[in-house]
Amino acid sequence: MERLKDFLESVRPKIDQFMLEVLRGEPERLYEAARHLPSKGGKRLRPALVLLVAKALGGTTEAALPAAASVELLHNFTLVHDDIMDRDEMRRGVPTVHVVYGEPMAIIAGDLLYAKAYEALLRSPQGSDIVKQMAEELTWAAVTVAEGQAMDMMFEERWDVTEEEYLKMIEKKTGALFGTSAALGALAAGRPELKDLLKEFGLILGKAFQIKDDVLSLVGDEKVTGKPKYNDLREGKKTILVIYALRNLPADEAEELKRVLGKRDATYEELERAAELIKKSGALDYAYKLAEEYERRAYEILGSLPTADEEALATLKELADFAVKREY
Repeated sequence: MERLKDFLESVRPKIDQFMLEVLRGEPERLYEAARHLPSKGGKRLRPALVLLVAKALGGTTEAALPAAASVELLHNFTLVHDDIMDRDEMRRGVPTVHVVYGEPMAIIAGDLLYAKAYEALLRSPQGSDIVKQMAEELTWAAVTVAEGQAMDMMFEERWDVTEEEYLKMIEKKTGALFGTSAALGALAAGRPELKDLLKEFGLILGKAFQIKDDVLSLVGDEKVTGKPKYNDLREGKKTILVIYALRNLPADEAEELKRVLGKRDATYEELERAAELIKKSGALDYAYKLAEEYERRAYEILGSLPTADEEALATLKELADFAVKREY
């Protein structure tokens, strides 16, 4: 993962500087709230994907930077509102925006991040036709993520969510922004004919990323992930792990698991017992295999690209590997 680590370290300051330049204005408290999450770190994988795809196809980091920043601003918008909906109190190891600034200000800060994503994008140096296509991609992502988030929320009220429904939901909620990131990279490099192929790569990558997120919520170290352990269980999320466990556990144990899922005041011991039942079902192995299959398909697409920069292509492969093997 050294290539990816080095690339992220080299581009992070540029992405952050661009975002923080866009996130300046009055009243100061609003802009401070909007900067809260972007200034607290984050992996920067989505903007890195924009830049890597652009480089791989012969473009430059500078020409792709506005599009990369726009994706990260849109991503942070979704996180601010997501944390409010899920009542999460920690993200990236710090209190969430609504905890620090209050829910009304956090909602407005999220709205501002959404608008600023377009302001950043419109600074792109490409011609008007390419920038129009970029705006269409960003809009598609915003709409699709909203659809995925709504599906995720509605699934919390059901016990009969299928694996097919789950995969469609994560393609929308998580895959869409990865798909748009890769498509924006192709457009920034002046290769619109490769946009759809790269978008498919990003969608697949995003699904692998979300499956690993589901796993980390169950078995990850919250000091490393920056998110509370077992949060998905407490919120009643129908992750691939839960869906598999309910389908494969004996009826009495499936019912025991159901009694804990979505129980906001569940004790840590109850959550640990629910986690043990999920592990017992074989759900973790199943999820890992599914994520690895997506990684294999992502590799196939990368192998078919007419690449102009082999180093960037090798780093994209590391990004696909990181999505599945990361610990945070």
